[in-house]
Amino acid sequence: MPDLPARAAQLGALAFLLRPTYIATEVVTAAATTGGYSFVSDSVSKLGEVGCSEAYCSPRHAVMNGSFMGYGVLLAGGALLLARPLGPWVTGLLVVSGVSSYATGLAPLDQDATLHAIAATPLFVAQPLALVLLGVRLREDRPRLARALLATGAVTAAAAIGFIVSGDRSFEAGGALERLALWPVLFGLAGVAWEHRPRRRDGQLGR
Repeated sequence: MPDLPARAAQLGALAFLLRPTYIATEVVTAAATTGGYSFVSDSVSKLGEVGCSEAYCSPRHAVMNGSFMGYGVLLAGGALLLARPLGPWVTGLLVVSGVSSYATGLAPLDQDATLHAIAATPLFVAQPLALVLLGVRLREDRPRLARALLATGAVTAAAAIGFIVSGDRSFEAGGALERLALWPVLFGLAGVAWEHRPRRRDGQLGR
């Protein structure tokens, strides 16, 4: 009989390993903007703005908002499938993060800034905390990965605080801070997932 927990973990690992491709959706969306877009000074949310003006337009806003939603599903779903190795607290925090990402895609910044902030804020709080807790959880079994997760959690937490305090429009490096709060998490979780990835043995996938 198949080892169902192991298969679930493999599927969850695939979800986490796919998530770094999110960065490509930002690049693709930004490439189509008119009026100028900066990855350093402009927020990610600006790419999802639906309205257009002479000063700025993001024609591929649906790609960005769909990305928030799709990669949010991958985060929450992957966490649930990897619940056993992640533990209940980390799983819960990552599910909250995934739901937050999904909700952000439903609330574009220029349609309702307050609702957008409410939707997005849990992501910036829950993800760094999840990395720190996961680093503590893995420090005996995988000490090098644990140290990397703790460092990543600290860096992303500091960046998230800086981004939230500065506001997404008021600081010239706000876009860089936001990405420093978000992008490293993609690779940190992919590193955790690598151990649980599907492996080919004797012509079949399994562990």
